[in-house]
Amino acid sequence: MSGACPASPPPPTDFPVTTASTGASSPKTVIPIVSVPAEDEEMVSLYASRQKIHPRSVSGIFSRWRWLTVWITQIVFYGLPWLEWNARQAVLFDLEVRRFYIFGLVLYPQDFIYLTGLLVISALSLFLFTAVAGRLWCGFACPQTVYTEIFLWIEKKVEGDRSARLRLDGSKLTAAKFGKKSLKHALWIAFALWTGFTFVGYFTPIRELGALALAASLGPWQTFWVFFYGFATYGNAGFLREQVCKYMCPYARFQSAMFDKDTMIVTYDAQRGEPRGARSKKADPKALGLGSCVDCTLCVQVCPTGIDIRKGLQYECIGCAACVDVCDEVMDKVGYPRGLIRFSTQNGMAQGWNTRQMLQRALRPRVLVYTGILSTITLAVGVSLFLRTPLKVDVIRDRGALARMVEQGRIENVFRLQIMNATESTQRYVISVTGLPGITLASDAEIEVLPTEVRSAAVRVQIPPDAASTGSHPIEFKIHATGDGVSRVTEKAAFVVPR
Repeated sequence: MSGACPASPPPPTDFPVTTASTGASSPKTVIPIVSVPAEDEEMVSLYASRQKIHPRSVSGIFSRWRWLTVWITQIVFYGLPWLEWNARQAVLFDLEVRRFYIFGLVLYPQDFIYLTGLLVISALSLFLFTAVAGRLWCGFACPQTVYTEIFLWIEKKVEGDRSARLRLDGSKLTAAKFGKKSLKHALWIAFALWTGFTFVGYFTPIRELGALALAASLGPWQTFWVFFYGFATYGNAGFLREQVCKYMCPYARFQSAMFDKDTMIVTYDAQRGEPRGARSKKADPKALGLGSCVDCTLCVQVCPTGIDIRKGLQYECIGCAACVDVCDEVMDKVGYPRGLIRFSTQNGMAQGWNTRQMLQRALRPRVLVYTGILSTITLAVGVSLFLRTPLKVDVIRDRGALARMVEQGRIENVFRLQIMNATESTQRYVISVTGLPGITLASDAEIEVLPTEVRSAAVRVQIPPDAASTGSHPIEFKIHATGDGVSRVTEKAAFVVPR
């Protein structure tokens, strides 16, 4: 019969089942599988297609802070390779000659420990800032956020504001639409390639790199990395955008380990805002039984990750505070106090604390531990760099002969000294040796090394015939620089006396 309900499934059927242990029969309940009519079936997709997010432009104190960090970070990134220091690029990581120049500092692969210290300091700083104020790095200074802001600015200038972009994306392909899209992508690609060029300029002198690029004679690895980094910038900032923050960045996943109820986060005051609803500016919300939230959804429209902050803390929130700026604007228009959405803590929101009370809770054990460890490591790395000797020496024994007899029965060992001048001026070094009675150098005791040069010197060391017994004896080479900047290095070696 048309429109009749499907027949109810038959009741469960009991039948005896014999157990293996006792051999007794016991009833078991069996629920038969009943097919569902085709018209009642519903297809549920486990993979939802991405809805493109068009963030609305917003102005406010946090927006200005965000653009300030964009300007600062990009001026540093794009301008630093063009600075000169001592007639060379101020910051250059020259992998070909294995030297790193950071203003007046010259580092070698042997100084890798400083890179390790820098990474540890960066990680601890991130932990500290996150424990105190949430994901401020993500919302204001992360390269993904910075470049997304720049690409969105270009998109807005070419295609218009949010409503215009939505209309353009929803319209059919026309010559005007094709022209705008083409111009936008051309600007994106040009900016991305310039970013890739600048990135490679930190590893190849950027003026030399520019000359090679103008002559279309870039090497294979320079070409690869310019296009690779440019493509990554174009793809991440132009297309992936919030998906990098939501799905690809591991920081979003382990941030909860650094959060607690006293961490400053972007929060919605549900007690004040609920129940939400539209109303006229002249209406009394208490008389209507409404809270301060007018349900304008602007906080969702300005969010770069497309979340609704009114649903509470979510891992997708990057702490950019765009929702704070736009909500304050709405509160000003309707005549309500600001702060419906604001930076606060879970404890502060629950207990009604003011800003001073919440900041006092910042000095809690977790923050103090992070601060103590970070300060100690930073101080240790700084002192180590300050006391670092710009002279490195390696002593290598001559493999041709361990020991030999020379004139007057003296015993001679030959060593090779690898002397590394880590300064940017020519240095003269004096070599001496101690450790055995009568030990002397039979070769030139002075050597000149050019700036940032590594020079090898063969050193002949002799002792009198009866100065030591047969076997290996410890000795020390002492190398010191002459002139004003005195550097001293002591290296141990072994002198072999044959039988």
